[in-house]
Amino acid sequence: MAKPVRILILGTGGMANNHAESFKAIDGVTVVGGIDTRPEQLAAFCEKHGIAKGFSSIDEAIAWGGFDAVTNVTPDAAHYPTTMPFLAAGKHVLCEKPLATNEADADAMAAAAAKAGVINMVNLSYRNVAALQQAARMVAEGAIGTVRHFEASYLQSWLTQPAWGHWDKESQWLWRLSTKHGSKGVLGDVGIHILDFALFVAGLDAKEVSCRLATFHKAPGDQIGEYPLDANDSATMQLVLSNGALGTVAATRFASGHLNDLRLRLYGDKGGLEVAWEKNVSRLRACLAPALEVAEWQDIDPPVLPTIYQRFIAAIRGEGAPDPDFARGAMLQRLLDRAEQSAEQAGLSLKV
Repeated sequence: MAKPVRILILGTGGMANNHAESFKAIDGVTVVGGIDTRPEQLAAFCEKHGIAKGFSSIDEAIAWGGFDAVTNVTPDAAHYPTTMPFLAAGKHVLCEKPLATNEADADAMAAAAAKAGVINMVNLSYRNVAALQQAARMVAEGAIGTVRHFEASYLQSWLTQPAWGHWDKESQWLWRLSTKHGSKGVLGDVGIHILDFALFVAGLDAKEVSCRLATFHKAPGDQIGEYPLDANDSATMQLVLSNGALGTVAATRFASGHLNDLRLRLYGDKGGLEVAWEKNVSRLRACLAPALEVAEWQDIDPPVLPTIYQRFIAAIRGEGAPDPDFARGAMLQRLLDRAEQSAEQAGLSLKV
């Protein structure tokens, strides 16, 4: 029989529904409580998912204490202040990405988690892409030799079409365009995903980054209601990896024709890989010896993977590694901070 695990969900917005359903589907896991400062939304969420307890504050939930782990689904800027009390209380934590909105807070969260000795993971959801994991294994095994060059992109188009909703009329989108509301723009929102996507497969860290950011005119006065539209819409980066390899990383919300697509092309001195997540389908292609001589690419079928929710529970049960953890999240935040600082200096290359 699976070891019972009691989950508390912090934040009851749209993404919290995914967390609730995913955890409830795991054998031996019970979602025992929810936290939100908005009483009506909290009540509706708890009723929808059959959750017995609802709390209006973190202090109230910690005082109750009837849970083993927390999944933090609050907005980005709230991750640091809302996670730290649970770490101090000795609770396991899964936190949505980014871990924090600046390097200092992310480092403090990683240090607090290590000190508490609890399972800590950050939801870099594209780690669940089967092609990504298979590509990382192949690189680690030396299939493409020494990595020399890469190209990575995260392409969204919700500022040019309404497939997910009307960005100019709905708060769930507008806050992402406003620094006043805690947004770090496309760099902070999806840049973290594509950076992890590329670096994880390469099995290397970045040692230098240069970055340019762009914010485009989207409405009269660049404001809609209470939302100033000042967060970056597109980002381009150049990276130098720890072994000297060079690569480019791009992220944008203006990639017309791409709803939510990630691409990586990674080249070594013995072969190349192409990893893609497009229209919710994972794909991996490789060009390896002897086909390398004629530039022939082959499709590779990767195995099915457990989800982040399953891996978090497995780690709590001592059945798997907590990866990606807060230390990884902090490293990525440091890279994002350097990229933002580079953009402020017209793309100056900065050490990571």
